[in-house]
Amino acid sequence: MIEEIVRPKRNYIPEDFNVTTWEGIKPFYDELMNRSVSSEEELKRWFQDRSELESIISEDLGWRYIRMTIDTENEEYSKSYKDFIENIQPKISPLADQLNRKALEIPYLKSLLTDQGFEILIRNLRKEIEIYREKNIELFTQINTETQRFAQISGAMTVTVDDKELTLQQAAVILMSTDRERREIVYRKISERRLQDKQVLDQLFNKLITLRHQVAQNADFINFRDYMFKAYGRFDYTPDDCFKFHDSIAWEVVPIVNEVAQRRKKKLGVDRLRPWDKAVDEEGREPLTAFDGGKDLTQKGIEVFSKLDPYLGQCLSTMNAMGHLDLESRKGKAPGGYNYPLAEIGVPFIFMNATSTMRDMTTLMHEGGHAVHNFLTRDLELGDFKSPPMEVAELASMAMELISMDHWDVFFHDTENLKRAKIEQLEDVLETLPWIATIDKFQHWIYENPTHTSDDRIKNWNLILNQFSDSITDWSGLEEAKNYLWQKQLHLYEVPFYYIEYGMAQLGAIAIWRKYRLNKKEGLAGYKAALTLGNTRTIPEIFEAAGIKFDFSRTYIRELIAFVKSELNDLG
Repeated sequence: MIEEIVRPKRNYIPEDFNVTTWEGIKPFYDELMNRSVSSEEELKRWFQDRSELESIISEDLGWRYIRMTIDTENEEYSKSYKDFIENIQPKISPLADQLNRKALEIPYLKSLLTDQGFEILIRNLRKEIEIYREKNIELFTQINTETQRFAQISGAMTVTVDDKELTLQQAAVILMSTDRERREIVYRKISERRLQDKQVLDQLFNKLITLRHQVAQNADFINFRDYMFKAYGRFDYTPDDCFKFHDSIAWEVVPIVNEVAQRRKKKLGVDRLRPWDKAVDEEGREPLTAFDGGKDLTQKGIEVFSKLDPYLGQCLSTMNAMGHLDLESRKGKAPGGYNYPLAEIGVPFIFMNATSTMRDMTTLMHEGGHAVHNFLTRDLELGDFKSPPMEVAELASMAMELISMDHWDVFFHDTENLKRAKIEQLEDVLETLPWIATIDKFQHWIYENPTHTSDDRIKNWNLILNQFSDSITDWSGLEEAKNYLWQKQLHLYEVPFYYIEYGMAQLGAIAIWRKYRLNKKEGLAGYKAALTLGNTRTIPEIFEAAGIKFDFSRTYIRELIAFVKSELNDLG
């Protein structure tokens, strides 16, 4: 039986209140600012009331964003999102800062430090005050408006194949075709289509860099990288730790990626391994088809989660029943995929661009892991407690990709196809880590050198990309496509510096999977226990709750990669 979830009863904001204009919201901020707090109990109620208000506003923004990405061609959706970004969000920022300062000045605050989560919350309040600058409000409005353009530009990209108009995501499926000539034609079409907008996207990125650097300087930071480390609340690691991660990946993972590419070249029997040879099955088999359409993907995804744990299946079933799944790719839909937490009702929304591939299946496993995380934190006292560090958020999703493999027979009934799917997943894990290092190192360089030229960017992009790429793939004649390969990575445009988390979380996911392989019951219990903590503990403490280490040293990475290789060897 599917649980019916309704919005929790409001205690502070009227039940019939909807976010429409700033004028309708402002009285609640004023009341919180002017309210007298004369006891620990009243302080807790103040935090709860503020959390309720912020959850309502957050969910309203969430739906505006979801609708805009579902249909980028709908002017009303775009206008609605833009209205929030330009006319509501900028006015919230100064009042949120005033509330943060008020909270830190209330004498009863220290008494809350013993309550779970409040120490982290107070640490974050201090951080927000440290980086807040009123003159950055207008800059953030400009930044948010510009990032919206990336989704519109990318969402409009299509190519024609066999007289059919396809999104780039749909066309990319053909790169798994066993017909090499057809793969090359489609690869070149996709590349040429991206390159049509290279100047527009380059100019957009230049503008974003300029705006972001100004934000950092306004807040007294040397560069935007240092600003974002503080803004993201990265209290548990530093840029130097990221550089160690990059080096560890270069030493321990890239040589394995090279071996995989060399084997692929040999098995395909080609003189030169080309970029359009990377997705096809190296044995010459037809691409794995994991499902038939969005409905089938949904039903099978629910079944996999249910076999892992009935509660996990219930989470996806509830989202499906509530219409919180939009999985299939179509024209006018923004690229990528996400799980958007809806703060008030506590039931998230999954957005995807699925076609029929195995990668689409694992994307649902990934986003489903995020969704489960939202459900597990749903009953925490405050909204701040429900918003985990990104390193933990991605641990939830990437670990789900791996532990769900035990039940992939739901998607692949044939034993050989199931084994093949698992091999592809583990090889993808190995190949993803160098790409994460590439994007992260590139971002460090970009914002450490904010006045660089486009030519500088191309030069350093290639230096970094080559450091983490296999030396087998031949890019001759495709130099321009390689120069602008970074433009497909939406994180660079929309969520800068949100990428190293995937690497740290991938290591944690491997460790959780290793623990799960030894004892499924304990491994799953540790996974759920860690996620239930939300944002009430430090990152190392949350990893420890899962029974794993928060560590990205070369020694630890070597240990985890050796485990992945042993599992690959067992699969044959």
